[in-house]
Amino acid sequence: MNNSLVRDTKYLDEQYRIGDGTISDDAFKQLEKLFIPAHPEFDYFNQNKNRLLPKLAKENYKDFLGSLLTKTRLSIQPKIDGCAIAIRYINGKFNKAITKKGFDVTSKIKQIKNVPDCIPIKRDFQIRGELYATNQVAGISQRIARKYLNDKKRIGDSLSFCCFQILNGRLNQYETLNYLKKCGFNTPESYFTNLTSEIEIYKKNWLERKIFAKYPTDGIVIKINSRKLQLLRETSLSQNNEWQYAIENTIN
Repeated sequence: MNNSLVRDTKYLDEQYRIGDGTISDDAFKQLEKLFIPAHPEFDYFNQNKNRLLPKLAKENYKDFLGSLLTKTRLSIQPKIDGCAIAIRYINGKFNKAITKKGFDVTSKIKQIKNVPDCIPIKRDFQIRGELYATNQVAGISQRIARKYLNDKKRIGDSLSFCCFQILNGRLNQYETLNYLKKCGFNTPESYFTNLTSEIEIYKKNWLERKIFAKYPTDGIVIKINSRKLQLLRETSLSQNNEWQYAIENTIN
């Protein structure tokens, strides 16, 4: 990565942290050119490979934090309680949508109003997000989303899609969220920190509904920001092979 792009990325990151995640068209094109090589081995839409969408680790998050290098950059996002969905676009057009177990729900997801029919990406582009019920609490949101996917006649007007991952990309978390916004997707409210000691503060703020209150959440998700570190952990044979963890607690 050249020095100018490092400076640009750092600036964009600071803008994102203060609530301004918009990037210019030139920056968007630069990111598309440099950071989105295809990864066929992560193709969840190939039925012959029978790959399931990965689950979030939920135990021993403190051990996970303790395994990180000093000042590893982390993102903090809401753990939205709904149904996990992956969507594939080919040559900019909506191609297919599947559940976390690989079931085809293309016709149902096409009806969700905030899912783009077309995006400005002329390649195989695979993303992941959560289908959830707006203005609902955790538990009920998931039941509504599941019933919609399973009932051919049910209408999804009360449902929304929140996108947070490019499955076949090399962008880090910060760049991913900005890139997805530019493509027209709704993305989750997110925070970034280099201090693992701040995670408990974010957890407390979530429990007190100071953050992520607009979503039906049953926890928060902490993710390693660096895509390089994510991929290293995914292919690691050691016990420290997770790059994202869910921190759950019940809000009464």
